[in-house]
Amino acid sequence: MSESAVKWPSGRGRFVTFEGGEGTGKSTQIKKLADRLKAARMRILVTREPGGSPGAEIMRHLVLSGMGKLLGPEAETLLFAAARDDHVRTLIQPALNQGTWVLCDRFADSTRAYQGSLGRVPAALINAMQRVTIGDLKPDLTIILDLPVEIGLQRAAARRGSGTPDRFEAEKLGFHQGLREAYRKIAADDPARCVLIDANSDPDTVAGRVWTALRDRLLPTPASVVSV
Repeated sequence: MSESAVKWPSGRGRFVTFEGGEGTGKSTQIKKLADRLKAARMRILVTREPGGSPGAEIMRHLVLSGMGKLLGPEAETLLFAAARDDHVRTLIQPALNQGTWVLCDRFADSTRAYQGSLGRVPAALINAMQRVTIGDLKPDLTIILDLPVEIGLQRAAARRGSGTPDRFEAEKLGFHQGLREAYRKIAADDPARCVLIDANSDPDTVAGRVWTALRDRLLPTPASVVSV
């Protein structure tokens, strides 16, 4: 089905997040999906975490520079929460209210995977901060890109070139293997919201899988489709 065959629902925008380990292709797939939605004449906002808004971008620099790791997992979680609060209030929620579709590279699931599962930050603390920072907001669809760790790290290294690995890319192999399992568990625990996508293919093939997931989850009824 082509984009021109889709009757897009009006009103509030849709919130689509992309998750996955290092090098799984989140940025590439967000761009491809954004281009496809724009071709369907949708209003699209592409953003990222940590970051996205001016205040959150400051927090991004602190976290990826390794400052959060020096302070410990609980403090690092607080930095992410502060960044997310600014991001949601100043960018994401206003865009959704105006009918814009928001595509976000990472969101709250990253905190649960990185700081929760791997950093051993208690779920109660993460849940409390989530209530304060995002309230009832949750993605309409979460795409979790799944890829063997070794391939993802190779991709990340190729993308980085001679640059210095960031705080998370520099972690050992076991960390990244644990991260992959954490994301797979998130997908299994919330199948109504999450779709696990095999990212071990060429970008266009993966993009087709992403598009199918979005079409099936956010436009699930025959009434959403018109003939061309």
